[in-house]
Amino acid sequence: MKKTGLAIIISIILFATICNVKAQSENLQTFFDHEIPGIKITVNATAETQPNENITVKITINPLEEVNIKYFNLSVFGFVNGTYKTMIYNITVNNFPFNDTFTVPKQVWGVTYGEITLTYDVITYEYVPGQGTIKKITTYENFRVSFDMTRVKNVYLETVEEQLRNLNSIFEQLNQTFWQMFQMNLTAESLARLNETYWSLKGSSNELGNTRMVVGILAVTTVFFVATTLYLVMRKPRESW
Repeated sequence: MKKTGLAIIISIILFATICNVKAQSENLQTFFDHEIPGIKITVNATAETQPNENITVKITINPLEEVNIKYFNLSVFGFVNGTYKTMIYNITVNNFPFNDTFTVPKQVWGVTYGEITLTYDVITYEYVPGQGTIKKITTYENFRVSFDMTRVKNVYLETVEEQLRNLNSIFEQLNQTFWQMFQMNLTAESLARLNETYWSLKGSSNELGNTRMVVGILAVTTVFFVATTLYLVMRKPRESW
């Protein structure tokens, strides 16, 4: 039973390792694939990463002629805060294909670039009449090629942008809440004013009604008084002359 459990654990570890290696290889991108005199150089590296994470680089050299590599150096440069150039990796290589992994320093982001410097001999053979085949050696001293490499995410900017998006979202929510409260207060104030105006007009209407009633009473009284006066005048006996 113990042996079975141990075998299962080992199988899981191997499976995880294989998956990890496969994931890394799938994430590789070809950044340099060119011929220089007598040699074809191919550089594959991690396509994208971020600070404090790794870059895997793989270099393959295919001789197009008989060559003798005397010196091969790879340097990788990044930019601190996306501005200041700094070397983040450097190695001298003797055997190919070459494969290595290194960690990107903190606060380095943007597109990195690689620089290869090598010194090598290209050996060719040339037939010369009367001399036969002559061996010819052409030396390339400090031959240099450079190329863009892995893009390092600006996680700091992404964090700031995310915080800005959150702040904008909060601002929008507060703005909506403010306007809702403003409209509610405005509505309440408007209703209060309308209510005040209504009762004021109603009071004026009542006062107008009362005034009309008094005027009516006065009018009736006046008519009655005038009629009574005329009646009395008409009923008064005439004096004899």
